Amino acid sequence: MSDTNKPYTIQSNKKGSCNTEDHVKWNRRSFLQALGLVGGGTMMLANTPLSVSRPSPLSIALSQAENDNILILCRLSGGNDGFNTIIPVYDYDIYANARPLIKIPPSEFISLSDEYAMPKPMNKLESVWGDGQMKIVHGVGYEDSSLSHFKGSDIYANTNLVEEDRTGFMGRYFQDIYPDYVFNPPASPPSIQIGSIGNLIFKGPENDFSFAVSDPKRLLQIAQNGTSYNTEGLGECTYNDKVRHLREVTNTTFTYADVISAAYDKSGPTDFAGYLDDSLGRQLSIISRLIKGGLGTKVYLVTLGGFDTHNNQTQRHQELLNSFSEAISTFYKDLTAAGWDDKVLTMTMSEFGRRFKENGSLGTDHGTAAPTMFFGTALNGNGFVGEHPDLSNLTRGGNVFNTTDFRQVYATVMKEWLCVDETTVGKVLLGGSYESLDLGFNCSGTNPNIPTDGDGITHIVTYSDNQTYINIATPETTHMDIALYNVIGQKVATLRNEVVMEGELIIDVKQSANTRLSTGPYIYRIETNKGNYSRSILIS
Repeated sequence: MSDTNKPYTIQSNKKGSCNTEDHVKWNRRSFLQALGLVGGGTMMLANTPLSVSRPSPLSIALSQAENDNILILCRLSGGNDGFNTIIPVYDYDIYANARPLIKIPPSEFISLSDEYAMPKPMNKLESVWGDGQMKIVHGVGYEDSSLSHFKGSDIYANTNLVEEDRTGFMGRYFQDIYPDYVFNPPASPPSIQIGSIGNLIFKGPENDFSFAVSDPKRLLQIAQNGTSYNTEGLGECTYNDKVRHLREVTNTTFTYADVISAAYDKSGPTDFAGYLDDSLGRQLSIISRLIKGGLGTKVYLVTLGGFDTHNNQTQRHQELLNSFSEAISTFYKDLTAAGWDDKVLTMTMSEFGRRFKENGSLGTDHGTAAPTMFFGTALNGNGFVGEHPDLSNLTRGGNVFNTTDFRQVYATVMKEWLCVDETTVGKVLLGGSYESLDLGFNCSGTNPNIPTDGDGITHIVTYSDNQTYINIATPETTHMDIALYNVIGQKVATLRNEVVMEGELIIDVKQSANTRLSTGPYIYRIETNKGNYSRSILIS
């Protein structure tokens, strides 16, 4: 095992020895608990924190979607200052008075319209805007915004404004709709996150997230080599037992190492020229190769940190915006050259914006609303969406009021890009109903959220008077074996095992099970001679 592939070093009492008294009181569970690994979590390997997790229902669902659309979530970590990103030219006097020392002067404008501009460090996005690959949604946030980094990040992930929730909105969706991981995990990683491991967006009630690394260098190693950690040649003492088990657990994160490596190699022998050798540039460069290599992953989360600009904002923020614009511009040039630009939608997100007025340290403090930027040819033109916050109407703390609920942005992307039906989106967003924003794209054709197996069978679940029904429609007479499983994959009942005639079939689950079913979630599986499909249901 090479030095660069050593996950960590623990000193024993004597060099080269195996001290059986080391960790004598530790069993495997206590060892993992001490590292925060029991039940999932993160750890340090090769100086890189890695998530230890299984493919999530979110990921499974997206990997099975019927379109080729890919979503890139670009997290601007720390709270991006929207006022110095998209400058309100129409109210420049009010803006300049609030920020006398950190304002962007007109000589540094890149004009987007008569009313808005970008600062010159974002000049690489001028052509993206001109090519109709960029839209801006004004005033994104929520009422009574939390000004805490941690709580703010969690709220943007879980969408729960009322109480703490350790699940994410997309994780909840796929936990409910596509639990196929119990029977048939996907062949490729459903989602990949870099630089922001353990984000709640991908966490469901029982299973969580995606293939995750905190450093793009580690993902690059996996993409180039497809390697995991060596467990051979370790002795039998307590220390080596712990090392072996830790590496085995870590390798669960690398389940997809081979397919990632294959996609990376398939995309071509050389990288697309032009990416800066910085954090976001490296992240998007790797992702581009995985997309072009046909990996099949539907959602990527990338992170650019450093936006908590309490002081020296002018220099720090402009450097970050330059890095961001360079990476996005090069990414879409790369995708356009390969014919992928209309299939990849990128959106920014941040835990909050910045306060409208500057502070006494040449910076800005935690604020509320901020613009969300979208990129991609699918936007069908540039433009602005929504109403800009009123700069003359501030809270007592000096913050603007949001004009677009961030959940409306999520609902639009889910309904119109990922093609999730409106009823399900409302449920996933905890009962909210949100009208779609006009971002220039919409879903058409069949609804991928009505499951259809290989022979054209459709099936949905309905609930009425504390009863659970499976509604099946088949275009031809076929044999069906319909079984019910609990959430750990144990078969609890056969609902049907017979020839079903062409037309509709309604199954009362509790009656057909012919056994007592406890209240809670279950999974049914339909098998025919041409295919099969699974979906979760709830027994009340």
